[in-house]
Amino acid sequence: MSRHGAHRLTRHVNRRRKGLRLGVAAAAVVGGLVATMMPLLAVDEVSIQARADTTATAVSQDGDNGAKSTLATCPSRCDANPHGAREAVLEFAVPALPANAVDIRATLRVHAWQEADVTVTAHGSTVAATLARPAPAPTGAAVDRVTGVRPGFNEWDVSELVGGTGTGTVTVSLAQAGLETRVYWASSENRNADVRPHLVVRYEVATRPTPSSSGAAPSPSRPTASATPPATPPPSASPSRPAPRPTPTPSRPVGCGQVSPKLVPSCGAWWGMYSPTDPATWDHGRAITDIEAQVGRRFDIVHRYHDFSGSGSNGAFPDAFEQRQLREGRLMFFAWESRIFSSGTVLTWKDVSSGRHDETIDAAAARIRATGVPVFLGFDHEPEDEPGKGSDADFVRAWRHVHDRFAAAGAHNAVWVWTMMGWSGHHSRYAGLYPGDRYVDWVAWDPYNFHVCNGSTVWKDPATTIGSFYRWLDQEGVGAGKPRMLAEFGTNFDAADPDAKRRWFEEFPAALKAHPKIKAAVYFNSAGMTTRTRTCDMTMNHDGSALAGFARAGRDAYLRQPTRES
Repeated sequence: MSRHGAHRLTRHVNRRRKGLRLGVAAAAVVGGLVATMMPLLAVDEVSIQARADTTATAVSQDGDNGAKSTLATCPSRCDANPHGAREAVLEFAVPALPANAVDIRATLRVHAWQEADVTVTAHGSTVAATLARPAPAPTGAAVDRVTGVRPGFNEWDVSELVGGTGTGTVTVSLAQAGLETRVYWASSENRNADVRPHLVVRYEVATRPTPSSSGAAPSPSRPTASATPPATPPPSASPSRPAPRPTPTPSRPVGCGQVSPKLVPSCGAWWGMYSPTDPATWDHGRAITDIEAQVGRRFDIVHRYHDFSGSGSNGAFPDAFEQRQLREGRLMFFAWESRIFSSGTVLTWKDVSSGRHDETIDAAAARIRATGVPVFLGFDHEPEDEPGKGSDADFVRAWRHVHDRFAAAGAHNAVWVWTMMGWSGHHSRYAGLYPGDRYVDWVAWDPYNFHVCNGSTVWKDPATTIGSFYRWLDQEGVGAGKPRMLAEFGTNFDAADPDAKRRWFEEFPAALKAHPKIKAAVYFNSAGMTTRTRTCDMTMNHDGSALAGFARAGRDAYLRQPTRES
């Protein structure tokens, strides 16, 4: 962001974010793609007990840590000792996995007895876990973090330490930040076998691809939609998948045209839209199709905001408009906000994690499960700008609670998108706001070229606009390996250069290609994002020149997935 809070000018209906939101997407296409274009898969997993573990420490009084029933973590200043840092070190012998194992995931599970408001980070380690009292050693890059230790097993995604074959020794170090006293964990010597640490390696075994009747990999077709659908779409029936059609043969690299179960395209990026609804009609369908008619293509993703009311178009998603968009083959992106739009009521994250809103969460999970196709889902986008909802640790606990309720309800088709502002002033907070790799499928942020809309005179080109947080993610390793999304992006115009906005859009596909981990970009097409003035208008269609540039960007092959008609 150019400036903290610059886009937070109002929270009322038909404004930027926290009031009524519009737009949305989800794809009936992906189920067919996964079934016909991917190999058949069998899921398997193995639980591996720690071969050795110890507490690395420089404190002589700690004694033989290799024989203790507990491990300990503590920051540098620990129990009033400025040199009392302790790290738990665990070593595992990972067996060889099948040669055709794919999608290998490894989860470290370590048991704690008490809740602690700390961050514990997993690193690859060179420390010998067989030693009685080794000294702490420099750790490798952060692999995953737990923010807020809870009683029972805490989990870290350490997949990148296991590698592609799974063979060999994996040593993990757990380092603590916050709370200058020790947190204790069960070791492999604990007499209760049920609490001993272990590594769960889960993978899929590819067998054979499913042939199509024509011999070519099919991909879904999308019915031609009217530019102006009826104001009241048909009742919300379970969306049907479009019939497959032969894959077209545009000039794309070999291997393009496939979509993973987590909605990641094999090449290029999805092109998406949030567009506000006319309050005179509240036709959420036309909010998208009218824009599609202007730009001459269908959007891959439609983004829409919902609340915790559990009723009406605000809370009972997917509503009838979204059901229609599902049937027409768009990908749905539900941004779910812990507030009530109509009354302005703000819910706290502690209330969410306490179970107070479980009925609402479970009902939403049931509706998402019933769609039968993968859909993007985000909980409380930009939480760093929500001080009234609680602490960063409260957010993480609330996110995990919502995620776990969905999993318990069988809503495994929810694809979880973690969305931050991406503002440099919050860089120190993002690791503490990250729920952990097992709870997040996509990492997203909201970059804007505000120009004079926020009082600045700086004009940022597309690469500058999207690049800062992208590089920070690379440097810090938060969400490493996850696909990335611009959950919102936008640009102002330049009153001194009428064609600047058109050129900005035309340059945008090249900026995406230079940042290949970004697999989706969703434009936030609302005048309510800032105050509209004679020098400020963030909509992509505020004049003919801007619209022409946006339409040209949408014609770029990088943003036209061969899996769908655009």
